[in-house]
Amino acid sequence: MKKLAVFDIDGTVFRSSLLIELVEALVDEKVFPPHVRTQYQKEQMLWLDRKGGYETYLETLVKAFMENIKGVEYVDFERVGKMVAEKLQARVYLYTRDLIIELKKENYFLLAISQSPKSILDEFGKSLGFDKIYGRFYELGPSDRFTGKVTDEHLISNKANIVKRVLEKENLTLKGSIGVGDTEGDIPFLEMVEMPICFNPNKKLYRHAKLNGWKVVVERKDMIYEMEK
Repeated sequence: MKKLAVFDIDGTVFRSSLLIELVEALVDEKVFPPHVRTQYQKEQMLWLDRKGGYETYLETLVKAFMENIKGVEYVDFERVGKMVAEKLQARVYLYTRDLIIELKKENYFLLAISQSPKSILDEFGKSLGFDKIYGRFYELGPSDRFTGKVTDEHLISNKANIVKRVLEKENLTLKGSIGVGDTEGDIPFLEMVEMPICFNPNKKLYRHAKLNGWKVVVERKDMIYEMEK
């Protein structure tokens, strides 16, 4: 039985958020109207000025995305997503990139779980060697236009259930398993693996990691270091 390694993507492998980059590109390519940026710019600036939280900014951007994806043709969405993924493919953290390479050599089953759209995740992750990638699917209506609804949201919202599903379907073992995440939303799957790694964690995940003696790794500029337990 193959061992399992689970990775979050945004902020863990990719040095930003694929959804953020996608929304910006959809506006630039005139798939989304220009006023979409006004829906999240205030929270973006508050976060950049350290007067607001990243999660609040991201929630506002997700809301803008969901409100404007309705009616967009899949062919336009796919085109922009592929363009973004190809452009940003190299913008990864060295620690997680090298860990993925190492685990691939050791014949681990590599699983990626993210809240970003599945189509852009597939494009971004294909060169990294993931065996399976889970992301958000968006419902398509007549003429291949998005309806503005998420398909199977209950599944992608629970990362632990996805891990259980993959373990069963792929006949994997949790013995020697590894998980890498950066926010409290990753705690459910980090609690399942034998070696949880909190990489550049936010405050909530860091506190949880310290309480449980989990490994905490930080990559800053050209330095990678492990925090003391």
